[in-house]
Amino acid sequence: MKKVIQSETLADQAYRIIKQAITNGDLKDGELLPEERLAKDLGISRTPLRDALGRLTSEGLIIQQKSAPALVASFTKENSLEYMELRNLLEIYNIEKIIAKVSDELLKELHTKLENQLTAINEDKYNEFIELDREFHLILASYNDNSELKKIIHRINTGVNRAFLILSSTVPKSAKEAYEEHLEIVKALEKRDVVLARDKMRIHMYNVEKRFLSYYDNKEK
Repeated sequence: MKKVIQSETLADQAYRIIKQAITNGDLKDGELLPEERLAKDLGISRTPLRDALGRLTSEGLIIQQKSAPALVASFTKENSLEYMELRNLLEIYNIEKIIAKVSDELLKELHTKLENQLTAINEDKYNEFIELDREFHLILASYNDNSELKKIIHRINTGVNRAFLILSSTVPKSAKEAYEEHLEIVKALEKRDVVLARDKMRIHMYNVEKRFLSYYDNKEK
């Protein structure tokens, strides 16, 4: 595992390094994460490490245990589909709630994220694209006044993101399809058309699940 660099917050770096190790499979489902070993591997004290583990716990990537080390949360097809079912409901509801708040600032943020997604696709950086996909949806959630809803959407998107990151080695260039679906959602938002935006989001959510099942089936084969 990489050691952290002193140029930014140690907790942030530890969070990122451990998260990457989980999503790319270096840390396996159910693997124990003893603080002493992790702190030594990362070259940091336990205080920033515990902050990082707290963030990972809130995102459902690890499970904290009483009187025992934390462990990597299990990843299953069923878990992922449950996340996607919840995400479907939340994303469609959220876009209905924020349609009245669509501003030039929001549209600019979304277009910037789309440009970055297209660059990642053209450079075959699918891990990067998947993270940009998550950020696209979190931008939409950030315009909802309901802070608890934003937290739930963040957690659900992280769970779905993990599913796709773990399967990223099998993700073909159909990532372009996801990009184009995002583009259709933004076009609907530019029109301030709530019905169209809701329909475009519903289609996107349906296709996300369909792609996931395709990637998962490929992995099992």
